Amino acid sequence: MTNAQSPVIIITGTPGTGKSTHAQLLANESPVPLRHINVGDLVKEKGLYEDYDEEWQSYTVDEDKLLDELEPIVTEGGVILDWHTCEIFPERWPDLVVVLRCDNSQLWDRLEKRSYPLKKIQENNEAEIMQVVLEEARASYPAEIVVELKSETTEDLEANVTRTVEWVKSWIRERGVDS
Repeated sequence: MTNAQSPVIIITGTPGTGKSTHAQLLANESPVPLRHINVGDLVKEKGLYEDYDEEWQSYTVDEDKLLDELEPIVTEGGVILDWHTCEIFPERWPDLVVVLRCDNSQLWDRLEKRSYPLKKIQENNEAEIMQVVLEEARASYPAEIVVELKSETTEDLEANVTRTVEWVKSWIRERGVDS
């Protein structure tokens, strides 16, 4: 947790649960400026990886380089970190961790539309069924800052963003920050 004027929010979940959509809408609707950082895109743009795995069609992230890149940004506050995992981020960073969840059959369809390889779709579906990301979040951060939200419909999306905006407003009030 920072002493910043704006919170640090992690939005995490299995690929296909709507993290980027939620993060962008939250950044747009927040009463204070929040910078949306798609961590996967940042890794690619800044070369914060060790290599590329062709079979899984994904980068092997250099966690030290990633954390070094993010530390000064997060210290300033006003950030939404959007990534499929959260456990590598230090416990001191987030003020809120939102874990998005989705029905596995709906998730399968979303990942197919992204042209993910079958093996990757299966692995991500199994991870969602087994609540891997949720359990990582619960094991890595205080229970009071971890929130599990359903992300299956447009109504869920709107309700989740509204709920998170209300949380931001409360965070501001509690700290006496001018928005």
